[in-house]
Amino acid sequence: MKGVHLHEMKKYKTIITEILITVIASAISAFTLHIFVFANSFAPSGVDGISTMLQESTGISAGVFSLLINIPLLVIAFLFISKKYVCYTVLFTILSSVGMIILRAVDFYQYIATNEKVLAAVFSGLFLGIRTGMMIRIGASTGGVDIVACIIQKKKYFFHVERIISIICYGIILFSFVVYRNLNSVLLSIVQMFVFEWGAGLMMKDSRDAVEFRIVTKNPDELKEEIITYLKHGATIVESKGAFTGIDSYTIVSVVNERQVPEFLNILKKYPDTFVSYSKLLGVRGNFRWRKTQSPKEEY
Repeated sequence: MKGVHLHEMKKYKTIITEILITVIASAISAFTLHIFVFANSFAPSGVDGISTMLQESTGISAGVFSLLINIPLLVIAFLFISKKYVCYTVLFTILSSVGMIILRAVDFYQYIATNEKVLAAVFSGLFLGIRTGMMIRIGASTGGVDIVACIIQKKKYFFHVERIISIICYGIILFSFVVYRNLNSVLLSIVQMFVFEWGAGLMMKDSRDAVEFRIVTKNPDELKEEIITYLKHGATIVESKGAFTGIDSYTIVSVVNERQVPEFLNILKKYPDTFVSYSKLLGVRGNFRWRKTQSPKEEY
């Protein structure tokens, strides 16, 4: 019973945390669009861009258009995508849209760039990317194009969804020329999107900067001892055979900190008969570094 109670408490704590993240992300979205985007004559990508252009053309708050565009998409999403995804996306859409309406109504401060409008594009891209990354990390989205992409992925899992999103987003950006009649506005939108993608990637990236080494060698025991002794990391050793030579060997897989790469390469110089490949990892889960009270045998 105690275990069940703890599980329920952990579940509610997770829900509260995710709701709080959604509220913060929606606030970031509303303030960023109002402060950096609306007053500087360029449109971001996705539904934010469509709403911005409609506000520019009609004088009606972008928050109203954001709701009108996202509501039918969310209704469709409710039929195909997980209820959690839809619920958090609905909450984000409502809060961010209402926030934009309120900020416009009270005539909140806007950063109006006179010369260096690229600063508005850079900072709006950064903050909107962080906002999007926050929502993706809790299993939701900021609506719009992301909803379309998730529906497509659900039905056609083999589709290159990221490419579809990029095509739609760049199409919206190119169309902004019709509204602003200024090539500079299109270029600012492209800069904003590049920074946006970097900001979103930064939020989705694991906090550990890790590199995976794959080493084909005939001396697994000696190399294993050096990895454990000098790098303080473990390794997995697998028997292997060369496809061309047919010679038996061993493949060692080891994950280390990014800053340890030069040290690892220096160790490998002692074994000229080894073949090595290494690549940066998106993330790491599990026991990656030893605790003070842990013996090497306990590491994964």
